Amino acid sequence: MEAEGRFLYTINQEDTMKIQTFNSHNSFILSIKQTISILGVLVVVGLIVSCAASHSGSVYSRDQARQSQTVVTGVVTHVRSVLIEGTKTPAGVVAGGAIGGVAGSAVGGGTGKGLMTVVGALAGSMAGAAVEEGLTRKAGLEITVNLDNGKTIAVVQEADEAFNVGEQVRVLTTPDGAARVTH
Repeated sequence: MEAEGRFLYTINQEDTMKIQTFNSHNSFILSIKQTISILGVLVVVGLIVSCAASHSGSVYSRDQARQSQTVVTGVVTHVRSVLIEGTKTPAGVVAGGAIGGVAGSAVGGGTGKGLMTVVGALAGSMAGAAVEEGLTRKAGLEITVNLDNGKTIAVVQEADEAFNVGEQVRVLTTPDGAARVTH
C-alpha cells in the first residue's frame, strides 16, 4: 500500500539529500548546504512576519508604556477603511534572493547553472520583497474626529475596533506625536 504525502530522505557519500515521494517517481536532489540555507531563510521570513510593528489603537510598544499622554475627547465625524502597507526591509529581499539562488543553482549545468543561479537570486529577491510586504500588510481605519477644543483631526490605525459616526471617543497623543483613538 502506498503512503500518499510521505517523503523518503536519503543522504549519500557526496552529502546530497535525495527527496522522493512514495506516490510518484519524481524526485529532486539538494545538498546539505542547500537544505540548511533554505531552512535558514524560512526562519528569517518567519521572524520578519512575527516582528511586524502593530498600528493598533489597543497595542502599546515597550517604549510607550509608562509615558504620559495628552487626552482630548471628541466626536467621530467620518470613518473610512484604508490599507496600511506592510514592512519593506532588506530581510525580505535577502531571504527571497537566497531561496531563489539556491533554487536556480539546482537547474542546469556549467555556464547555464551560474546564469540560472543569478536569475533565480534576482527573481527571488523581487518575490521576497513582495511576500514580506504582503504578509505584513494590515487593514486600517482613517477616523476623523471633531475634538472638543474645536480642532478636527484624522488618525489612521489598525481596524481592530469598530468606530461609528457620532460616537464619543478619546484621542490619546504621545509626546512624539503618535495618536490613537479609543472608546
